[in-house]
Amino acid sequence: MDVIEVLPRLRMLRFQVGAAYLWRDDDELTLIDTGTADCAAKIEEVLDGNLRRIVLTHWHEDHTGSAAELASRHGAEVVAHRLEAPVIRGEAAGAPPVLEEFEVSIRAALPPLPPAPPCRVDREVDDGDVLEFGGGAVVVTVPGHTDGSIALHLPGPRALFTGDTVANVGRAMLGVFNTDRARAVESLHRLAKLDVDTAVFGHGDPISHGAAAALQGAAASAVC
Repeated sequence: MDVIEVLPRLRMLRFQVGAAYLWRDDDELTLIDTGTADCAAKIEEVLDGNLRRIVLTHWHEDHTGSAAELASRHGAEVVAHRLEAPVIRGEAAGAPPVLEEFEVSIRAALPPLPPAPPCRVDREVDDGDVLEFGGGAVVVTVPGHTDGSIALHLPGPRALFTGDTVANVGRAMLGVFNTDRARAVESLHRLAKLDVDTAVFGHGDPISHGAAAALQGAAASAVC
């Protein structure tokens, strides 16, 4: 695992597949996504405060895999969109992606991921809800990657957690493996209208400054 300081209060935890993010408010930590099911011990190595909450941007195994273990050990509140919560709890199956032709080979090249153990969800959120970190983190619903995907917008520090709606591999672009590409494009356009300077992604390099222009460029090039 690589640890990258994106901002003084924000660290990226980069795994073999995907990433998680730690936001610090004094001695209180918020973890956004948790990597795969074998990442808990690595994450705990960098927890230097009280893990107050875990926010899951969507149900996929590379985002929720270590949530149950970390939530149990640290008593953290688990937050997810109301449509993702039944899948995260293990009560329902998540819809598979509808692959574009160019995505088939990308998918085939990925290593198999361990299944995510079911995890409790303590707080179900929807569009416009505000979470108590970063001066107030606004939940932005971004359906398309999954039905209940969310992004998190922190207006104060002008930071955005995009989840998998956007990736930044070489350049900012629409994320892959969507259940509904047209809705994902609409969600990307919504994110591109936000006032942000910093953006971090489920996959790819963070953008510490100038993220708005990168998101607008991604939206302009995205097609259904």
